[in-house]
Amino acid sequence: MSGRKPDYILLGVSLILIAFGILILSSASASISQERFGQSYYFLNHQLLFGLLPGVILGFLAFKIELSFLKKQAPILILINLFLMLMVFLPWTGSSFRGGTRWLTLGPISFQPSEFLKLGAIIYWASWLTSPKKDLFLSRKKTKTQNFLLIPFLIITGLIGLLLIFQPDISTLGIIVFVSTLIYFWADTPFWHTVFIILIGLACLFALVKLAPYRLSRFSVFFNPDIEPMGIGYQIKQALITIGSGRISGVGLGLSRQKSGFLPQSMSDSIFAILAEETGFLGGATLIFLFLIFLWRSFKVALSNKDAFSQLLGAGISSWIILQAFINIGSMIGIIPLTGIPLPFVSYGGSALTNELIGLGLLLNISKQG
Repeated sequence: MSGRKPDYILLGVSLILIAFGILILSSASASISQERFGQSYYFLNHQLLFGLLPGVILGFLAFKIELSFLKKQAPILILINLFLMLMVFLPWTGSSFRGGTRWLTLGPISFQPSEFLKLGAIIYWASWLTSPKKDLFLSRKKTKTQNFLLIPFLIITGLIGLLLIFQPDISTLGIIVFVSTLIYFWADTPFWHTVFIILIGLACLFALVKLAPYRLSRFSVFFNPDIEPMGIGYQIKQALITIGSGRISGVGLGLSRQKSGFLPQSMSDSIFAILAEETGFLGGATLIFLFLIFLWRSFKVALSNKDAFSQLLGAGISSWIILQAFINIGSMIGIIPLTGIPLPFVSYGGSALTNELIGLGLLLNISKQG
């Protein structure tokens, strides 16, 4: 360990993003919280107690852990993740919500294992692709030998994919596959491997869209936003109305009208639209600017580290968080199809926030390693 200080710019911008999230969530969740539980801050308190608090504790542990030790434990971590994913399908531990079986209940604790699988997959691939065996395979000229990298990658990614398809949670699957492919590419593997993985991924996406009409409808709405404004096009229509209502400076914190039953998922997937309504173009642009700073500092942390595992780990975590931010905001303003991806550090969801804070802790850990 070099004894360097962590990246305070990265820490500072992350704290501001978290503060943004708490502020907007307190407004976006107030009406629905009052309606369901008779108190305005039920969801906010739940986010603080079951998202922020465990996230800070586990994030601090991630900041202090020896990265060499984490690398050795990566296979165990991914096996634990996969085991928890299987437990979701057991009737006495799994819980269904909105047509998906994604929640795991263990006594008083309830969480979403697929959120933690995002980080678990990143750690595993960063470890596996920087192992001595990987370099041994790539040092040989025979393509069949190099396939010992590609084939295990496809098998493990396929196993993860099956577990997420049966939940179903295609949005999370897309994030994991995309970031895993980026890590594979950055590990100096043959370029044709990456092309092959992308082609398989596109073929699987086409099949998944054809098999489920509701997924196809999301693409239909994307290409024609005016289709069925009271049906499949309702959410994107309301999101655009919500964002447009904010104009330049917003209607004021806590004064959103769309959050009161008009905009679906106003405190989770659609929270950026509420932020834009209440704080206007200035608030939305500020949030995007903060994510751009996060992108700059997190990749700087990853690329400036001399250790290969730390580089891939940092780049993977950075890509995951920024990709989610881009997808969430992009779907709200209509430049990509709607998905169920939460906005990092901002959307309601204890599992997501906890996992993101662990990822932040690892990034800060990498930054002090040098």
